[in-house]
Amino acid sequence: MTSPRADSSVGEGPRGPNRPRSSFTGRALILAVVAVTLFLALAVPVRTWFAQRAEIAQLRADVEGARDRVAALQLEKLRWDDPAFVAAEARRRLHFVLPGEIGYVTLGADATEEEIAALAAADEPWFGALWGAVRSADEANTKTSDAKTSDAKTSDAKTTTKADKTSETKTTDNRTTDKASDAVTG
Repeated sequence: MTSPRADSSVGEGPRGPNRPRSSFTGRALILAVVAVTLFLALAVPVRTWFAQRAEIAQLRADVEGARDRVAALQLEKLRWDDPAFVAAEARRRLHFVLPGEIGYVTLGADATEEEIAALAAADEPWFGALWGAVRSADEANTKTSDAKTSDAKTSDAKTTTKADKTSETKTTDNRTTDKASDAVTG
């Protein structure tokens, strides 16, 4: 006699007839769902962490740049505290000369045409520059007044034409009225 267990183990499994086992089980499905959930839950904080690390690196570089700039400014301040440096810069930038010296300004190859023209214009006396400004203002005023005058003449001609027609009509009416009153009285 065979036991029921022996029969069940030969041809059937505990859940029914022998089926080919699937490689995707319920436990694997639950594990996959948990893994995806963890991945999605950690994706945003990890991305934020990387962004913050990049921002921190950028800020550190900015701080280093600011420190370098401060060091350069401190060095420049030390230079400006030296009276000899100040005198040299005044001579170079402002063309200051010491008493008894003669200052020369040379135009080198690096001078542009605009600089040369500005120096040539500086040779003109002040009243010549003033008179030139008055002339240019007068020319600009003449051009705008000519344009306004031509516009005004055009509009005056239109107004005159309408006024002339109106006065002619009134004159004709007055003559007719005068003739009628002369005929009645006379």
